[in-house]
Amino acid sequence: MELPGLPPGLLEALVAHSGGRRLALVGGAVRDLLLHQVHNDPWRGLVDLDLVLEGSAPELAERLRVWAGPERLGFCHIHGAYGTAELELDGVLLDLASARQESYPAPGENPVVRFAALADDLARRDFTINAMALELAPAAGGVVALELLDPHGGQADLAARRLRLLHGSSLNDDPTRVLRAARYAARLGFELAPGSLEQLRRTLAAWPWAWRPGDPPELAPPALGTRLRMELDLLLEREDWREALGCLQAWGALPLVEEALQNDRHWRRRLRWAQRFALPLLPAWLAVVADLPALAARLQLPHHGQKLLHQFVQLRQWLAAVQGSSAGWSPSRWSEALEERGGSAEAVALALAAGLGPRRPLLRWWLRWRHLKAPVTATELIAEGLTPGPALGQALRARRAQRLDQERP
Repeated sequence: MELPGLPPGLLEALVAHSGGRRLALVGGAVRDLLLHQVHNDPWRGLVDLDLVLEGSAPELAERLRVWAGPERLGFCHIHGAYGTAELELDGVLLDLASARQESYPAPGENPVVRFAALADDLARRDFTINAMALELAPAAGGVVALELLDPHGGQADLAARRLRLLHGSSLNDDPTRVLRAARYAARLGFELAPGSLEQLRRTLAAWPWAWRPGDPPELAPPALGTRLRMELDLLLEREDWREALGCLQAWGALPLVEEALQNDRHWRRRLRWAQRFALPLLPAWLAVVADLPALAARLQLPHHGQKLLHQFVQLRQWLAAVQGSSAGWSPSRWSEALEERGGSAEAVALALAAGLGPRRPLLRWWLRWRHLKAPVTATELIAEGLTPGPALGQALRARRAQRLDQERP
């Protein structure tokens, strides 16, 4: 088996500096190479290579750094405490990791890691199609042969375009794996195996995690908090989100995030509008949730996302409060009401994407009214005899209101 696109001698250099330890290529390159061979899927090329060593990956990286020299080495970052390293060698990105084994102290918590054998490293992975490896083995004539390791039946699942969880407690340990399943389903056209779908439903029914909806958000385990949000970010940024989110909803997996999302039938429309308004997709997807601040805190959204959702919640409450009294408001009245609240254009755009409030005035404000200024400047009003102070600001606002009310409501 050959891996196309590699610089000559790279595999030989890796083996020569491995110290006689077992070294294997793992991850997406293995999966994509086999997909290309089995299904004639397009070969995506080598973005990077993930390698696992039965031994110290940092030591291997250091030996490669010395051997390559500045002419062949782009960069080298070694993380001794984690047993990993990244380097660019002959233009190829290499992610090196020491083989490890994982155990979970409690469902959904971060795993406890210890160095182990290659077989243990493959057994800790999420799906059978990701639990294969190409071991770099010395062959006659000084070349390197790639020997396929498939201890969990990944080849059969690749042939069937099937996503099968590696063991019976996979989602109990790490529920974010179902989000990765949706990402692979969207990208590769795979289906979730019946047994894995049953595991998902059984796990959700049992809800084995210590945190439950309604508990303080800061107490959620990482797999229902930060790690869950990171997987959502990857799904929305890198995959066909229509397909991936559709899979999660069809599988009944969205209560992991929030029950309201499972029953939401308008998320496609909302996200399409969010794209048109250049809004971040994750806040737009979450906008249907009632207690957005708690969910944003649990997922630990970045500051910008939390601020946007906070403004959106305030706007949502205000629009509901004025729903019966805002009919017939003039452009200046709408502009004053929206702007005096300190709401951002993004929050109004999110309300539009979510289908809230009277669409016409919100859209006109977002597209045009907010950009209109008074037809005179403060300097011109001072030249007319007004003195700087509150009266000047009031006059500018009055002139702007007059201009706004010349617009179509």
